[in-house]
Amino acid sequence: MLALRLDSLPSWLLSRSAGRAHRLLADAFAAAGARGYHYWAPAALEDLGPASQATLGRRAELDRSDVVATLAELEAEGLVERAPDPDDGRRRIVSITPAGSRRLKKLKREEARPRPEPLRRRL
Repeated sequence: MLALRLDSLPSWLLSRSAGRAHRLLADAFAAAGARGYHYWAPAALEDLGPASQATLGRRAELDRSDVVATLAELEAEGLVERAPDPDDGRRRIVSITPAGSRRLKKLKREEARPRPEPLRRRL
């Protein structure tokens, strides 16, 4: 019986390719002064409209511990606004600002930009 090499297994190659794609996108966002959460949170708000922090966290698949910190960073840059929920004062409603929409467009362009280097470079 022949031993299979890891680099010939489709699951291994897919996993490594996904990791490489994630690193390329993270590098592109970093060059634009952002992190992945700086993309996912405003993108979810653009889709959802104003939402509670909890709903936004679930929709953007943010870890609960990262939601408040991410929103604080985005709010400090004027990219989102948080306001008390008129129906429940304990909750905060988050909305994207015009500056946040402009930044999201820039990050979407960066996400869609073709990468000159091959994805399968030393997987």
